[in-house]
Amino acid sequence: MTYRTTRQWTLALAGGIAMIGALSATSPALLASPHPGASPALPAHHFWDDLTLEAMPGDAWERLRENLAWQERRHDARVQHWIEHYRANPHNVVEIIERARPWMAWITEQVEQRGLPGEVSLIPFIESSYDPHARSHRGAAGLWQFMPGTADALGLRRHGGYDGRLDVVAATHAALDYIELQAEQWYEGDIELSLAAYNAGAGTVNRARHGAQARGEAGDYWQLQLPNETMQYLPKLNAIAAIIDDPDAYGVALPEIDDAPAFAKVPVNRPIELAQLARATGVAASELTALNPGLTNGSANPSTVEVVLVPVEQEELVLAELSAPAPQASPAPAGDGQYLVQRGDSLSAIAARHGIGVAELRQHNGLRGDTIQVGQTLEIPHRSLAAR
Repeated sequence: MTYRTTRQWTLALAGGIAMIGALSATSPALLASPHPGASPALPAHHFWDDLTLEAMPGDAWERLRENLAWQERRHDARVQHWIEHYRANPHNVVEIIERARPWMAWITEQVEQRGLPGEVSLIPFIESSYDPHARSHRGAAGLWQFMPGTADALGLRRHGGYDGRLDVVAATHAALDYIELQAEQWYEGDIELSLAAYNAGAGTVNRARHGAQARGEAGDYWQLQLPNETMQYLPKLNAIAAIIDDPDAYGVALPEIDDAPAFAKVPVNRPIELAQLARATGVAASELTALNPGLTNGSANPSTVEVVLVPVEQEELVLAELSAPAPQASPAPAGDGQYLVQRGDSLSAIAARHGIGVAELRQHNGLRGDTIQVGQTLEIPHRSLAAR
């Protein structure tokens, strides 16, 4: 099935398509084994031996099923191979699905809004096992496994304690843009071919397609001769989609995931330390860290990011804390006769504040110059009443 996006792109953006499409392989399929080092499958072990939960109507899976578009592919031999593979490795599947819990509903919503096949929502299952911190030996990173060059072309910045490839919201928007751009530029809107190019690079797919057409063969994904990883890419995707679409047919009971997104976006209007925000609001620091993997140093700055993600049920609490006036720093004594240097302090200002001379303060603390550091403790010379 061919899908065309109706979105309008600016001339400047269109001009960058050729550069993006010419990039080489963007991401590894981390489940090729499906995981390096994964324990061997037990032949007699199946999903129904391990999974007992039932999917509830109206959950994220129901919404995803409504948007699946390629289910006729489940009968393909390559897809059947991966269905059996997943059935033989239920613990891996369950672990991946649980890791997807914070992201599944929101990603499905984004895919649905663009009119893309629902299967696109499951690409992170193949790419990163839904691990926002995943990194490959080739240099790809994040839920969508962007290579540095592709990330740069798509505007995913990496600086100042921030990596856009690890930012799930930013990377998801970039990935869906990329898939649509390639489909329009190279493949007359064919999303399957665009996904193949997402894995192998547009150049590899285009050469295979041209070669097939020159031989009088169809140029669709399922007829192309591609690198093995790319040959298995869509079969893996369709296999897990088939299981999600009809879990009863495969003896599977999926864990429940709510249909509504699990997080809310909170504007960043001033620097935010996640650990400090957690202490002030009572939100678990581990939750804030997990929802904001792109903040690699645990802090958000308006010059770097526009929003931080917080658990949706605690959005109002966090907004109230962030809207409160920022506390004003005030000089804090470190003890009797001591002073703790604050940001913006100078030796002359401290001396004037305590009614002593700069030279006296410098000599009393054994300083050779006027340089002082934030957090440094200075001894303040004691003066008798007679000397005042």
